Parts: sequence; structure tokens; C-alpha cells
Amino acid sequence: MHPTVSQIEQMITEGLLLPLMEQFYTIQGEGMHQGNASYFIRTAGCDVGCVWCDVKDSWDATAHPLWQVQDIVNEAIQHPARIAIITGGEPLQHPMDALTLALKAEGFKTHIETSGTYPLSGHWDWICFSPKKYKKPLREIYAHTHELKVIIYHPSDLAFAESFVEFMPPHCVFYLQPEWERRERIMPHIVSYVKNNPHWKMGLQMHKYLGIP
Repeated sequence: MHPTVSQIEQMITEGLLLPLMEQFYTIQGEGMHQGNASYFIRTAGCDVGCVWCDVKDSWDATAHPLWQVQDIVNEAIQHPARIAIITGGEPLQHPMDALTLALKAEGFKTHIETSGTYPLSGHWDWICFSPKKYKKPLREIYAHTHELKVIIYHPSDLAFAESFVEFMPPHCVFYLQPEWERRERIMPHIVSYVKNNPHWKMGLQMHKYLGIP
């Protein structure tokens, strides 16, 4: 029997059904875990609205199919690596407990990339918090952050990035990453800033330089 509309709505509420744009096995190209084989799960749905977003097709959750959590995990376990990176869109638009628990039951380390604009859900081994000017993050994400990654589109974004540092926990690592289309223009500003503020690291999208999906 096919589930009823009310059953589908309940499964969405419980995070047992998630709108999925894509999932794929690749190499993590950014941040602290750069270079590791990882399974990416890209949920659909985002209302942050970054003008430079390179996955705008992910914004409309209704444009993508709903997947059962166990079917997502069944795809992930076909590959040998046991790092699962949940990204978007904005994955915290959806309840993440069911997906992360199912992944952990299969031995995965669970990582998330989030703008922090929705309440934190899920069971995470690594939280990459990437705040955006376009929508203010919730302060509850701060204490749980392992990696602060700020995309630098304009030199003024450096001050925006710095405004979060005092709120991050002691173990947090800090990355300034040039927006890809403006990297040649913005890179000198980041280099100078990191040299003068060495609590930051320069972040690069290695996968784009190497042509890795």
C-alpha cells in the first residue's frame, strides 16, 4: 500500500522523508577534512539566498524528490569510506536525527555544512558553520561549532567573519574561503588578512582546482 498524504506529512515531520537534490561519492575538497573520501548527501531547500551560491537549484525543496532515510543510507553504504557530509541547500531546514542515527548505525562519521539559520538537530561528529550576511544565524549553533568557514566575496566580509570568532569554542578552527568566481580578485585580501591574523587559515576549494565533482 502506498502511504496516505497524512502519513507522508508525518514522515516529513519526523525526518524519515527528506527532499534530496543529489548524493555522490567523492573527495572532500574544503576545510579541515580536505582530501578525505566522503559520501555527500545534498538536501534541497534553502531560504538564505546567497547571490553567489553555486547550487541555486537546491533552493526549491519541492523541485526534488522525497527519499526515505533508509534508502539514502543504502546508497551510502555501497562505498567504502565512512564519512557522510550532509550539505544543501540548508540541511537544518529538515529534522536530521533520523538520518544521522541511521548513518551512525552503519559506522559513518556524520559531518554537516550549515549556515546555522535553523535550530540544530541531528547527531554530529563535525559541524562546519558557514554564516552568511543574507540571513542571521541562530546563536545556538556557536557552542557546537568545530569549523567556522566564511566565504569572502568582498573585502568587507573579513570584518563580518571576525565578528564570530569570540563566540566560537576553543577547539574551533577558522577558515576564510574566497568566493570561487572572484578568487583572483579577493585572494590577496585574504592572504594579507591571514598573515596579520594567524588564528585564521586560508580555505581553498581543492576539488574545483582539480576538476573533482
